[in-house]
Amino acid sequence: MLKTIRTFSWLLLALLLLGCTPSGEQSYVVGGDVAVGEELVTAYGCGSCHVIPHIPGANATVGPPLTNWAERVYIAGALPNRPGNLVQWLMDPQAIEPGTAMPDLSITEQEARDMSAFLYSLR
Repeated sequence: MLKTIRTFSWLLLALLLLGCTPSGEQSYVVGGDVAVGEELVTAYGCGSCHVIPHIPGANATVGPPLTNWAERVYIAGALPNRPGNLVQWLMDPQAIEPGTAMPDLSITEQEARDMSAFLYSLR
């Protein structure tokens, strides 16, 4: 019994120290900059299709609202909501879901990382 409690305590401590989300992946995007991502979301006009907190005028309803992004379970209804998956989705949504209304904006990997960092900051 004591061994079980000790094991559970170590596991809980490890999760807290790693800053993991319930999905087990860290909640930040490696190499992403939240402030730059917010600027890019504005510059690419993401608010013309989505509701996005902190983005003036981003109140469209063509695509799903991007509120509380970090709490989402899936990206595009199919991919687990993890930073690497979001980066890939932003870079080439048609490769992941052919025919999706999400346009290919020719976003670079760095831009996708920055935009992802911003989206994961929305809690």
